[in-house]
Amino acid sequence: MEVFHLKIISCNGTFYDGPCESMILPTEEGAYGIQANHESMVIGICIGELRYKTDDQWNSVIVGQGYARSERNQTVLIVDTAERPEDVDENWAREAARRARERLEIQKSRKEYYRGQLAMTRAMTRLKVKEKKYM
Repeated sequence: MEVFHLKIISCNGTFYDGPCESMILPTEEGAYGIQANHESMVIGICIGELRYKTDDQWNSVIVGQGYARSERNQTVLIVDTAERPEDVDENWAREAARRARERLEIQKSRKEYYRGQLAMTRAMTRLKVKEKKYM
């Protein structure tokens, strides 16, 4: 299978930089796939599970919001967070979801509501991917 170069960059630095056979991105419209020789494009990424295939094995990454740019057989993702499911502390994620629920209940402004929604989405995504991979 043909490969392309994939680079995943988060606020904490480079998460992955190497060959990739195939990738599935989480977007607002649903899952979006990229393979070698994909047409040039820029696409928004939402909080969710990104999957990429290397050496015939799928890898999962929990990503925050960002965007991907694909051109000349290279794809670069810039996201606010990227973490492996095995690095997720399940107790911390459950506590974050509880705090987000509380924040949503006592919302005082539209800004606080959206922050609560984002926090809840991040926490629930972490739990969902962790449970899918390790339960």
